[in-house]
Amino acid sequence: MLQCLSAKSRLYQKNEYIFHLDQSAEFVGVVLSGGCHVIQEDFWGNRTIVAHIGKGQLFGEAFTCADVKKLPVSVVATSASEILFIDLKRIVSTCSSSCDFHTQIILNMMKILANKNILLTQKIEHITKRTIRDKVLSYLSSCAVSSMSETVVIPFSRQELADYLGVQRSALSREISAMKSDGLLDYNKNQFTLKKQLD
Repeated sequence: MLQCLSAKSRLYQKNEYIFHLDQSAEFVGVVLSGGCHVIQEDFWGNRTIVAHIGKGQLFGEAFTCADVKKLPVSVVATSASEILFIDLKRIVSTCSSSCDFHTQIILNMMKILANKNILLTQKIEHITKRTIRDKVLSYLSSCAVSSMSETVVIPFSRQELADYLGVQRSALSREISAMKSDGLLDYNKNQFTLKKQLD
């Protein structure tokens, strides 16, 4: 199957760019190990984390499916990672062998795109909250619901969480400390435990 798709893998170190802004959007990336952030950077170098991509997840599929010529984002490894690259044209067009898996791959791709749409909708819900506290609670609540646990480990450092929520790191750190004092949550590094009482 991988031969049919002309798939190739490559290793990346932490903080190494996998895709660069304005690079041609030809390939879909699959995280075989490690993880990465999809980021947007402005002219002044301010960074916004659009999404975290973990093991077994894809990135770049929306841009390749939409036939975007140049990527409007960059993708950076968050740890030592192995990425499998697949040419989208090989996925959506049947090969000369008429492999049975092509239909299943296309169905899987549609499901992945739908799930990504849901995640981005959730992010919009988080970042449109009026206060930093509400943004943090919205994000952590979403993580707790999806993991079915009041304790969650998030894939972000404080700076990365600030970049994801679109707030200043210092203000975020102050608010998280205040939320702990107010009994809303407990935390240790990137592990958070939400408390049931919100008064």
